[in-house]
Amino acid sequence: MSGGAQADTAGRHGFTPRARLGLTLIAGGAVANIYYNQPLLGLLVGEFGERAALWVPTASLVGYGLGILGLVPLGDTLSRRSLIIGQTLGLAVALLAAALSPNLACLALSSLVIGILASAAQQAVPFAAELAPDATRGSVVGQVMTGLLTGILLARTASGLVGAQYGWRAVFFAAAVVALGMTGIAAATLPKIPQTRPLRYRALMLSILHLVRSQPVLRRSSLSQGLLFASFNAFWATLALLVEAPPFNLTAAGAGMFGVIGVAGAFVAPLSGRFTDRRGPRPMVVAGALFVVAAFAVLWAGGAWSLIAVGLGVLLIDIGLNAALIANQTRVYALVPSARGRINTVLFTVMFVFGAFGAFAGSQAFLMAGWSGVCAVGILLAGAGFLVNVLEPRGA
Repeated sequence: MSGGAQADTAGRHGFTPRARLGLTLIAGGAVANIYYNQPLLGLLVGEFGERAALWVPTASLVGYGLGILGLVPLGDTLSRRSLIIGQTLGLAVALLAAALSPNLACLALSSLVIGILASAAQQAVPFAAELAPDATRGSVVGQVMTGLLTGILLARTASGLVGAQYGWRAVFFAAAVVALGMTGIAAATLPKIPQTRPLRYRALMLSILHLVRSQPVLRRSSLSQGLLFASFNAFWATLALLVEAPPFNLTAAGAGMFGVIGVAGAFVAPLSGRFTDRRGPRPMVVAGALFVVAAFAVLWAGGAWSLIAVGLGVLLIDIGLNAALIANQTRVYALVPSARGRINTVLFTVMFVFGAFGAFAGSQAFLMAGWSGVCAVGILLAGAGFLVNVLEPRGA
């Protein structure tokens, strides 16, 4: 059976409301694990020293990138259901090890493994695309991405509340229990889809390069989404520096509450998916890029003196980024149905690279030119993402 036939069979027979809900919960629950440590850094520094603030979050994010690059492609040749079950079960063990860590080295190593296995979130998204019928693939991907994005946004809030009351180890113990729950959800809700085209790991990884060379739509979508994600990270890397200084003088907890506003942006994902199913992905990507440009215009005009302007900017950035992401995912998942895991790897690897650049550029701009510099960088990056789509060849 070909990869395309597998997808059709899955869409007709394997995709139930239970499977859709299961994938949504798994996507959000898995990705949350790489963000739990961020509100706990003060507690970790108090116990392990200042190096904990660098090594723990860095290890988890590096691990997640390695998981996207090294594990997600396996979904194209092995059972995604089995991979998700194995990764979430291993995640529970790694989280337990983190909770019991006697020193910083053990905690950093555990965080690296947590990040690698948390890439189960990126198995869930192409699995949803594989199971969904062609006519509703956008809305299905949108729903699962809502779970993933909500997990990112609420992980910090939940971790901060639990950590403040019960300590940082309690957060990891609770997360281990949640990971075991995800294993049970995966086993109970996800269909068994046989994979009949196994590839050796080396051939699988080399085929990623072939996809990049042979699929211009994948290159354009990855570039445009990477530029938008860079602008997003330029903003979030500097927001705390803005609002914790005069005239706002917010606490770190107050700065973190802007993430709750972003949850509203996450819920635009299903709407973006439905629009993409009806009108195609390009209009939604263009609209999403314009939302991000508009967000930085608002932030430039009023962000330095108005928290309302900052909150509106957060909302517009999240709506624009998420709308474009769902449309770009829907577009690239349709290119080669049997290679959705590898396509996902390309898209998110490019996003991570551009995101790191955006955070660096935003921080440097803030140091050199203040908040106006950050907004200028954001407009340039988001504007470039807009142009990638506007200048796209007709019919592409």
